[in-house]
Amino acid sequence: MPGRPTRPRSRARDRHGRGLRGPLVPREVPAWRSRRDRFDDRVLDAVERLEQRWADQLDGVEFAVEDIPPSDPAPWEHDEVPLGRFFPAEGELPPRVVVYRRPVESRAPDGPEAGALVHDVVVEQVAHLLDVEPSAVDPRYDEE
Repeated sequence: MPGRPTRPRSRARDRHGRGLRGPLVPREVPAWRSRRDRFDDRVLDAVERLEQRWADQLDGVEFAVEDIPPSDPAPWEHDEVPLGRFFPAEGELPPRVVVYRRPVESRAPDGPEAGALVHDVVVEQVAHLLDVEPSAVDPRYDEE
């Protein structure tokens, strides 16, 4: 009707009259962090543990997390999905260690097993970088 005043529409209401929902979890609790954030923290923890012992050798090395490995496998990866890779320095690029989140999470979804697997992957890639055995990088590597 043309002359009838209209009631202001309530913004943020759905057809059932419900409003916007607030956050389900407050920012102060650990559940606020995403799986990706927790995975990144595990990689940083593993790197920090190794830097205590190998600080000079790891100076300038970049550590990164990618979701999945590229579709072109390295020649030594015979139809295996890599959990991580070491890329030597190339031109201006520093040496890099990359951990692939999705393959690691598919083998150890969460909890202490995931932290141990991330640590093992980082140790193996640093061993490639330093050209030593993984047990030389971290004596706890062989422990279960």
